[in-house]
Amino acid sequence: MRNSRVLKKLRAGEVASCLKINLDSSRAAEMAAMAGVDCLWLCMEHVPNDLSLIERQILAAKAHNADSLVRVSRGGYSDYIRPFELDATGIMVPHIMSLQDAKNVVRMTKFHPIGRRPIDGGNTDGEFCALGMVEYMEHSNKEKFVMVQIEDPEPLDELDEIAALEGIDMLFFGPADFSQGIGAPGQWDDPRIADVRKRVAQAAKRHGKFAGTTGSPDTFMQLVDLGYQFIPIGSDVRPLSQHFNEAVKKFNNTIKQ
Repeated sequence: MRNSRVLKKLRAGEVASCLKINLDSSRAAEMAAMAGVDCLWLCMEHVPNDLSLIERQILAAKAHNADSLVRVSRGGYSDYIRPFELDATGIMVPHIMSLQDAKNVVRMTKFHPIGRRPIDGGNTDGEFCALGMVEYMEHSNKEKFVMVQIEDPEPLDELDEIAALEGIDMLFFGPADFSQGIGAPGQWDDPRIADVRKRVAQAAKRHGKFAGTTGSPDTFMQLVDLGYQFIPIGSDVRPLSQHFNEAVKKFNNTIKQ
């Protein structure tokens, strides 16, 4: 059984690194893992990935001792637990809208005595039935993490209750959708965004949980100072897109000379 590299760092009070993989490529995932990052952020919410690809990307991460975090699509319990059964280290559940919503996530993704996640054990995370059921359940509850996204104004009245839930390991503030939710899309200097970014980190800390959010090299240390320990530091598509644009621009300028 593999223990979580991210949780080990966070539990020690350290900051974990993460790279987001948008491309439908296990090779891109392997390159990121080979760089030494703590965690790969894989996506099934916004990216048209299927479970076969996610499985290969998880294997690429594990080959270089990196964790894998899968942002799931909102749906039934199978959508939430299948990445775990492929041996993803964590899942991210987007758009948590209420305390009851968060309770439902815990019930579906944590085993007894925390929740009622359906048991199989015949997949990679259970070492294909080589683990005893109780050992399998205990290890999953301890070393697999559930992250919920706070990216809408609706759950804020119950933020403390959500953070206090046993089975919620991390709160992740999503500023982009939040800016849309308050009617100020992309207005990053809106004081309401800064206020909720601070509130999410404080709620996580009060209840012994971890906080994550998006950032940039310019804001990284500010976020750490606020209490964030999980901050994605880059992605595959942005630098690749920039490289293509710069290469074409350079070519066109050279031809015109």
